[in-house]
Amino acid sequence: MTGMWTWEKISYPNKQGLKLAGLLYSGPARGTLVVVCHGFTGSKEGGGRAVAMAEEMGKKGYASLLFDFSGCGESEGVFADITLTGHIEDLAGAIAYGLESGFQQFITLGRSFGGTTVLCHAALDKRVAGICTWAAPAEPSKLFNDFREQENAKKDSLIPLTDHSGTVMVGEKFFTDLEQHDPAHSAAMIAPRPLLAVHGQSDAVVPVANARKIYSSAGFPKELKIIPQADHQFTRHYHEAWQITLDWLAKHFPP
Repeated sequence: MTGMWTWEKISYPNKQGLKLAGLLYSGPARGTLVVVCHGFTGSKEGGGRAVAMAEEMGKKGYASLLFDFSGCGESEGVFADITLTGHIEDLAGAIAYGLESGFQQFITLGRSFGGTTVLCHAALDKRVAGICTWAAPAEPSKLFNDFREQENAKKDSLIPLTDHSGTVMVGEKFFTDLEQHDPAHSAAMIAPRPLLAVHGQSDAVVPVANARKIYSSAGFPKELKIIPQADHQFTRHYHEAWQITLDWLAKHFPP
């Protein structure tokens, strides 16, 4: 079966007319499509891990769509202009692309800020059959304000955000937009669709309490999987995160 599966470079426009870049891994049948959302400063390939994960999912019969949010990776746009609302709209465009391509069922999987995105999107889009988050912030406004440089220094109306990975610049709109979203409330609106929250016990960027808040807010069916000693990137535990996700997919969405 896997020999018939191929990678295809794709693109689709977002709501603002920007061209978003994607990678579609699929076989002859157009059944379930897993749409994968990268983290805050990430890209669709995930340093190669997202590509490898998609190929593992393909072995189990699940197609994958990896894409770059606007302003990220190979997609059009400016990173400093990103907002959670914009991410949600970009994800909606990916679902629309999947529908136009003939897929029948959609699962969204988001890592870190991409996990926040899939929660908020799923509350609005009933076309999504299941939602999986990895290390997702449940209180993004609080989290990103903690990363905001204390002196609130601005350069050309942009605000620096600094964490363990370095500094990036965003506009003030990024923060005001975050205040319009409540991922925990969104999680409560997902049931009866299945929700899986995966988190590392040793996540120093997004504390594991975020996953517990998402889980406690959600209705059934829901699962919470905390991986001992795993960090925010699942650096030495990403195969465990893959297997947890594949087991959840097989349980709720057999190919």
